[in-house]
Amino acid sequence: MLGVIGLLQIEVRAFSFLYQLFKERGWSQPYLLGVPEGCTLAKLLEVLEIPAEKVEAVLVNGRVRDLDYELQEGDRVGLVPPGTPGPYRVLLGFVKGCVRADDLLL
Repeated sequence: MLGVIGLLQIEVRAFSFLYQLFKERGWSQPYLLGVPEGCTLAKLLEVLEIPAEKVEAVLVNGRVRDLDYELQEGDRVGLVPPGTPGPYRVLLGFVKGCVRADDLLL
């Protein structure tokens, strides 16, 4: 993707109530966005004006990433809010290591 000089072009998708927020703001799915080099996922949430507590996990190119991950040209970002059903949290990698079944129920 070619973008403005110095900006990395990324795609952002949102799920559940965050998807509704995107619709209310008139943003497409995916929302195409230019961000400066060195932009982290935490900074992206600030730019999008989405509080971090409204996001349980951020996927980049299909992998769960920490908020200090630096975005790269062409990254595909998915914002997943709290409330994802238990088994999917494990399958998608939101929960790591040994967990009790009770911990997966929301």
